[in-house]
Amino acid sequence: MDFVTALFYAFSAILILAATQVITARNPVHAALFLVLSFFTAAGIWLLLKAEFLAIVLVLVYVGAVMVLFLFVVMMLDINMDKLREGFWGRLPLAAIVGVIVALEMSAVLLKGFLRPDNSVPAAASEIGGTKALGIEIFTNYIFAFEVAAVILLLAIVAAVALTLRRRKDSKYFDPAAAVKVKRADRIRIVSMKAESDRTATQNDAQTNTEKTGA
Repeated sequence: MDFVTALFYAFSAILILAATQVITARNPVHAALFLVLSFFTAAGIWLLLKAEFLAIVLVLVYVGAVMVLFLFVVMMLDINMDKLREGFWGRLPLAAIVGVIVALEMSAVLLKGFLRPDNSVPAAASEIGGTKALGIEIFTNYIFAFEVAAVILLLAIVAAVALTLRRRKDSKYFDPAAAVKVKRADRIRIVSMKAESDRTATQNDAQTNTEKTGA
C-alpha cells in the first residue's frame, strides 16, 4: 500500500465518521461543523484523484458560502430539539431502507470503475480536474444530464420560495405594486381653516369664563 492509498483510506474513514456525526449530533451547531469537516475531507479526496478544480469549488462554494449561511441561521434561530426529534425512531426504518439502496447504487458504480482495466480509462478522465476538460465533458457528452440537473435545481428554488412565501397575520405586509401606484391625493389631504390670532383666542376664552361664572 503506497502513501496515496493510505491517505485515501484515512480521508474516507474521517469522511464517514464526520457524516455520521452530522445526522447523530444533538447540537445543530456541532452538526454544521461536522458537515464542514465532511466537505474539507471530500475536497482532500478530490485532490488525491487529481480533480483540483472540483476540490477548490467544494471548499469555496460549500464551506465558504453555504455553510457560513447555515451556521448563521442555526445560531440565530431558537430550535427546539426535543420537538424536532419527535418521531425519529418511527421514521428510522424508511430512512435505513433508502440509505441501503443509495449505498448499493454507489457500490455498483464504484465496483464497475474498480474492475475496469487501466487501459480502458478515457484520456479525458485523467485530466478531469482541469476546467477545460471538465467543460468539454459537461457540454458535450453530459449536456442532457447537465440541463436536467439545472431544471431540477430551478424547481427546487421555486418550491422553496413558494413554501416560505406566505402571508401571516402577525407580520406587517404591503403590496409593492400597490405602493408604486399610490398618488399624492391618496396620502395627504389639504384642509382650509379660518385663521385666528392669539388676541382673538384670548378674548373668546375670557368671555367663555365670564359666562360660566355668571351662570
